[in-house]
Amino acid sequence: TQEAVELYRKLAHRNPDAFLPYLAVSLNNLGMMLSDLSMQEKALKAAQEAVEIHRKLAHRNPEAFLPYLGASLTNLGTMLSELGRWEEALDATQEAVEIHRKLAHRNPDAFLPYLATSLNNLGMMLSDLGRREEALDATQEAVELYRKLADASPDAFLPDLAMSLTNLGKMLSDLDNGEEALDATQEAVELHRRLAQANPNAFLPELARSLGARGWVLMGLERYEEAAEAFEEGIRVLAPFYRRWPQAFEGLMDALVEDYVRACRAVGREPDSKLMGSVKG
Repeated sequence: TQEAVELYRKLAHRNPDAFLPYLAVSLNNLGMMLSDLSMQEKALKAAQEAVEIHRKLAHRNPEAFLPYLGASLTNLGTMLSELGRWEEALDATQEAVEIHRKLAHRNPDAFLPYLATSLNNLGMMLSDLGRREEALDATQEAVELYRKLADASPDAFLPDLAMSLTNLGKMLSDLDNGEEALDATQEAVELHRRLAQANPNAFLPELARSLGARGWVLMGLERYEEAAEAFEEGIRVLAPFYRRWPQAFEGLMDALVEDYVRACRAVGREPDSKLMGSVKG
């Protein structure tokens, strides 16, 4: 991909009308790959250049290039948030939402999935900034869109619906809407169970994540025994993945273990020592 960027840069220098679009796409791809390799600063530089080029192209020809600008802004927002640059991330993601909303109004079949994704990202960023009511509004809209999409195409969109329901449950809990939060996280758990039955390697870690969210909501409702059960199941589900790829799942496992211990203490019992030893020994 780096070689492709270099070649397209040379070609675009000679003939920008023909090759700037290819340079922008290859820069966007490069940014995502660098991000996956945790090379965040280099990823950000590539993503920013991709946005700049797509913005120029969309100004000249919005019909052709607004979709590319929206997609590259979504990626840029994610990379900025990974670097803790929350306000800049929010600006990029809000612009992506506005673009995808316009595109989805004209062509819902093509662009509703992009609108749902950018709304989900927006909700998480607003939540990280403490803007909880706005975060809830964005995430609820994302859930509604994913539900429609999943009704029409479950294989493609049930994972997104489950993920957005997990996020929704956390946000409702933060706003003390415990019963609604419990409903959202319960649905997320049920969907992830179904997905994990069909594809365990892909979805068991997500099941563990949604079990953790459900446990968190139950803790807020002071239903500590049920919370401990949810955290314990999450640990058991995640344990094989954590042992194989500890760096990838360390954060999630640490959170599950910490919350499990807290829930056990709240009901006056000791955590399962064998279980603790299997993931922390």
